Amino acid sequence: MQRHRLVRVPASSANLGPGFDVLAAALQLHLELEVEETGEFAVHTDLDIPTDRTNLCVRAFERLRPADAFTFTIRSQIPLQGGGGSSAAAIVAGLVAADHVFELDADLFALAHELEGHPDNVAAALEGGFVICAGDQVTRFDPPAGLEGVLVVFEDAVATEQARAALPAEVPIADAVFNIGHASLLVLGLAEGKWDLVARGLQDRLHQPRRAALYPRSIELIDRARQLGALGATLSGAGPSVLVWAHYEQTGGIMQALKRELEGTAQVVRVPFEPLGADVRAL
Repeated sequence: MQRHRLVRVPASSANLGPGFDVLAAALQLHLELEVEETGEFAVHTDLDIPTDRTNLCVRAFERLRPADAFTFTIRSQIPLQGGGGSSAAAIVAGLVAADHVFELDADLFALAHELEGHPDNVAAALEGGFVICAGDQVTRFDPPAGLEGVLVVFEDAVATEQARAALPAEVPIADAVFNIGHASLLVLGLAEGKWDLVARGLQDRLHQPRRAALYPRSIELIDRARQLGALGATLSGAGPSVLVWAHYEQTGGIMQALKRELEGTAQVVRVPFEPLGADVRAL
């Protein structure tokens, strides 16, 4: 009997302001990877991504087993421009597919972390909800009821490597202390559903100010997010996408205002936080 699996993996937003390489959240946009044992290798997709063995889903699959006899069909709602965790979703999808097809019980987080190079996006893609990454430890908790996101996807993508190169090897201790305090406020606010703590906790002094020259429009939007009725906004991952945080009653008005302002220059997508991580089923 031919093996045939469908893997569904959520998008993610990493860092969440002060939680650089530590905090992330899964978002309700998804990548779907269909893997079928057809006896030959092929990749089918309408996306502007490689269709050979350099494809991220295939590379991740082959980290566990050869893909020679499998056909991969890839569909995705996740923007490719940067900041939505598209690479993490692809890596997780490939690993989960191979692990399930061959019944391996592999350490998927460790493998995904190795392939992606940082832990936060892949942890959120695997686990769903909000995640805290500390070394090889991932702790997950549910999104609070009533909290939503709006993802603003700017077209002027910058490579993650370039965004990381903008960060210094060392930072002033005052900035580090500021971020420890605000990350703590953010986690407490999310865990207890306290919007005032969430709003205060979204501030960052480690990575966003140092990336401002790369994404001036993104940083400008973050600086005035509260004027739009939002709790705040954060650079999504390495950018240029911005995650605007809102109580669900304000989301509609914020969406309308952003679409008017950014028409023709950015996508504006409503993204509830996703409690479910990577899921696989046999076909």
